[in-house]
Amino acid sequence: MSDAASGNQAASVDGRQVVDRGAVVAELQRLLRADQVVTDAAALASYAHDDAEWAPFELPLAVVLAEHEEDVVAVVRLAAASGVRVVPRGAGTGLSGGANAVADGIVLSLERMTRIVEIDAAERFAVAEAGVINDTLRQAVAEQGLWYPPDPASYRISTIGGNAATNAGGICCVKYGVTRDYVLGLRVVLADGEIVDLGRRTAKGVTGYDLTALMVGSEGTLGVITQVTVKLLPLAGREERAIVGAFGSLVAAGDAVAAISASGIVPSALEILDRTCIEAVDAWQSLGLPHGVDTLLLAKVDEVGALGERNAASVAELMTGAGALSVEQAVDADEVDRLFVARRLAYPALERLGPVLTEDVCVPRGAVPEMLARIQSAAAEYDVVIANIAHAGDGNLHPLIIAPEGDDAAKARAKLAFDRIVDECRALGGTVTGEHGVGLLKLPGARAELGDRVIAMHASIKQALDPRGTLNPGKAFPG
Repeated sequence: MSDAASGNQAASVDGRQVVDRGAVVAELQRLLRADQVVTDAAALASYAHDDAEWAPFELPLAVVLAEHEEDVVAVVRLAAASGVRVVPRGAGTGLSGGANAVADGIVLSLERMTRIVEIDAAERFAVAEAGVINDTLRQAVAEQGLWYPPDPASYRISTIGGNAATNAGGICCVKYGVTRDYVLGLRVVLADGEIVDLGRRTAKGVTGYDLTALMVGSEGTLGVITQVTVKLLPLAGREERAIVGAFGSLVAAGDAVAAISASGIVPSALEILDRTCIEAVDAWQSLGLPHGVDTLLLAKVDEVGALGERNAASVAELMTGAGALSVEQAVDADEVDRLFVARRLAYPALERLGPVLTEDVCVPRGAVPEMLARIQSAAAEYDVVIANIAHAGDGNLHPLIIAPEGDDAAKARAKLAFDRIVDECRALGGTVTGEHGVGLLKLPGARAELGDRVIAMHASIKQALDPRGTLNPGKAFPG
């Protein structure tokens, strides 16, 4: 074993290891192929942060492009021995800074681990490596008449491993649940380089603590997910109908959300787009979206036959009763997709306007109108542009605060508005993150929400599984 692998390249100063950067990089180059170890400045900069550029980040020592589980094991063992930290990364689509690089760290990318290991149509599960793109898996299982429901807006570019690490949600989660609801098992490299298999392949199973659920959403702080076993549903048995209402105000659309939720109908999607989003998407893609309206409320129901027709009609009536200026319905699959494409394009369209600070608060469904009103108040108070996208059916709101490029004063006001929105969310009985994760951006809000005793419980779990603080330190919970 080389000196690097045995840990001899790290001296100790005041009880803290000092990293010999050159020795670490040299050992990575010995352990892996040259094209798997990235060290040039431009590439390091591109991997230094996820989509949360507002959160702090450092240039990593190196980026490792793992291709096999053995690569992950080698990197983690080297890091543990040498005092280096490891930041696991998928496609880098995260919005909370969970994959932002830390000082003296290695960014460990799993984007090349793209093998779908198994699809068992009879037992309705699939096994995929962490770098498999969400949509790639969805298409593969669809060929066998199966469906993987979790559909984050980034489903065409985000990875299954990243979705599991952040417990990603999506447009259909109001009815079908989030990533954790579909993860049966995980293969994980722990902080000492050991590999463990968690979970099961059976429909039921309660042996031991639910360590699978613990690992999902842990943002790479407890282990590096290399393989995910997911539960699948039949693809058949759904008939999608879209209902889109145009509203004169954001709060009126929120009232419609509250009315639909109270009706007992569970839509398969219920999404809000405000005027800023509508105009940004249409200016970019010329989709012919309605102009002169303040907010669009996009709903889907997917019950079959007469029940689906009745539910669609009821949703349309509830929108009208809440003050919708117009309501459009669609049954044809292409037309349904057309009505919803603006929702998936909203975030990249807004990014074209300037740096976007993305919120991810979640409030009780009945509090959606009040929360939207408080977001508008924060925008006015701090003189910032806030666009609103929302998984409104489950109370998960995404206010997007836009600051013009180079306007430091606007950026400072945006951060104040961000903090105010987090406080207002908690005041309404909400949680500071519904699906993006805590990462770095939500650490202050998480501290206020969790409280000292619960934070100490988190710290105990982290200490038990990663005593040297090798894996993604400083993320997921306020330590």
